[in-house]
This record gives sequence, C-alpha cells and structure tokens, in this order.
Amino acid sequence: MTKLDATDLPAPRARRTTALRGGANTELIAWLFMRISGVILLVLVFGHLFVNLMVGDGVHAIDFAFVGGKWSEPFWQVWDLLMLWLAMIHGTNGVRTIINDYAERTGTRLVLKSLLYLAFVVTVVMGTLVIFTFDPCPPGSPADLLPSFCAA
Repeated sequence: MTKLDATDLPAPRARRTTALRGGANTELIAWLFMRISGVILLVLVFGHLFVNLMVGDGVHAIDFAFVGGKWSEPFWQVWDLLMLWLAMIHGTNGVRTIINDYAERTGTRLVLKSLLYLAFVVTVVMGTLVIFTFDPCPPGSPADLLPSFCAA
C-alpha cells in the first residue's frame, strides 16, 4: 500500500477539467440553467395548476374537450411545450449529475447516461408531436363523441 502525501493531491481550489464532467464552463452553465429553469418552471407549473384546478369548474371540468379546447390555442400549446421541454431538460440534467456523482465505472456511467438521453429524446419528441398534432375534432368521428366546439 502506498502512502499519499500533499504533493499527490491537487490543490482544493485548483482549476481542473475532466473528461468525466466536462469543462468547468460546462458545469457552470448547467448549474446556472438549473437555477433559471427552476424559477421559470415554478411559474409555468403553478400557472398550469391554477388554470386547470381553480378557474371554471376546477378539476371536474378536465376531460378530452377541456384539453382539446386548450390545445386549439397556440398560447397553450407553447405554454405546455415550454413546460415539457424545460422540465425534461431540467430533470435530465439533474439525473446526469447524479450519475456522474455515483456511477464509479466509466462503462456503467456510459450505459446509464445513454439510457437517460434516449428516454429524454423519446419523451420530448413524442410530447412535442402530441401537443402540435393533437386534433380534438378528428374527421369521420361520430358527432356524439366529439367535444361541443367541434363542427359536426
């Protein structure tokens, strides 16, 4: 067993970059993003909850027609898209940090981060497609199943 002395360890405040965690600027940007996106997400989520739960008939009014009516307006499409993208990037960045902190082997870290990024891409692509291709009034549907705002 070898003994460590002070010359073997880097100075605690020494600037260093590692392949594991990216450059110092990458981590600073990620740290800043987490703070800024967290504040924006608070506004988006509480606005979403207020509109869905407090305005109108509250939670009892949430059904297919409610969502269809909201997503027929570009404002709500952009609102929900921002909420989806920011939440996914924010969460993925947080889990990436946890993987970097706790996965000791490079191979394990690579597999976990690959699965994380794959889940991110699938969720964001599918969510974005749903938000922008959602049609509450599909052609050929029975009139009694369509929301009231659809032209029969």
